[in-house]
Amino acid sequence: MYKNIRITVLSHLLVWLTLICLPYLLSYGQEQDFSRVIAHFWIPLFFSAIIFYLNYFVLIDRFLFPKKMLYFIIINAVAIVCFLYLKEYIEDNFFKDIIKKSVLGAERVRPPFIIAVYIQILSYLAPLFFSIALKSTKRWIKTEAERKEAANFKLKSELQHLRYQLQPHFFFNSLNNIYALVDISPDQAKKSIHSLSKLMRYMLYETNEESISLLKEIDFMKKYIDLMKLRVSDKTVVNYSFPSEETGIKIAPLLFISLIENAFKHGVSASKPSTINIKMTCNTKTVLFVIENDNFPKKTEDKSGSGIGLPNIEKRLELLYPNNNRFKTAVNNNRFVAELEIETN
Repeated sequence: MYKNIRITVLSHLLVWLTLICLPYLLSYGQEQDFSRVIAHFWIPLFFSAIIFYLNYFVLIDRFLFPKKMLYFIIINAVAIVCFLYLKEYIEDNFFKDIIKKSVLGAERVRPPFIIAVYIQILSYLAPLFFSIALKSTKRWIKTEAERKEAANFKLKSELQHLRYQLQPHFFFNSLNNIYALVDISPDQAKKSIHSLSKLMRYMLYETNEESISLLKEIDFMKKYIDLMKLRVSDKTVVNYSFPSEETGIKIAPLLFISLIENAFKHGVSASKPSTINIKMTCNTKTVLFVIENDNFPKKTEDKSGSGIGLPNIEKRLELLYPNNNRFKTAVNNNRFVAELEIETN
């Protein structure tokens, strides 16, 4: 903040110093009448600086931006008229010699009064318009920064909400699966509870970052698949293939787990053979995840699923990877296929 203030002050000083030196810069090598420079250039420049900073620090904020245009115009008009009068008064009383005679000693020929006034008014309107332009640009930049900050805050809030939505969804579905094992296989139920505690620890403590290592997410998915395999019968075959080497890719956590969860929820039958195929491939920046399972749709009266899995994925993809994702689902030959491709930065 202080650095920006210093840069602004130095910039203003540099501009005004350049303007003060302008008569000498434009007539390099020629002799300048110091009194003429003061009367015809530095005094109007001083008045222009007053108009500029009066508007920049006071009038624009108090009258122009609140749309009190009449007050803004009147105050500036009065200030310009006062400066025109003061300039003439100073010249008539302190610089009579340069008014009466030119450099060669002849009588000075003045331009028509109206034209002279018109030119001077334009010279004072220039700093006025420049201050408006500068102040408006500064206000626009500030407004745009605030808008982006608000949008970023909204994005983080939505993502946090989706994450909190996913965690209990995942937890309750896992508990339902373990509950089904209690009577059938108490030992497997105990093992499942232990595995679930590890998974929940990961979800609570490892997924708070915006992005995590792809290998960590893969390890989490493998543990979840192993947990889910405990409750399915021998009629269900689960095949999965994940990258085994470090890729350096980082992704948003918990993007793929809902697809795996849906495969076990809707792709497994207690009486019919079923197969779940899961495959992930990746290159330098792209991750492709494909999951395929038999399609055993839930009955209308079956309320075991909350139905938030796929909508959750779509919403998170929209927020996290806009224009950098491809997600599609289809049912082919009574097999459900979901394909998710993400292009990471």
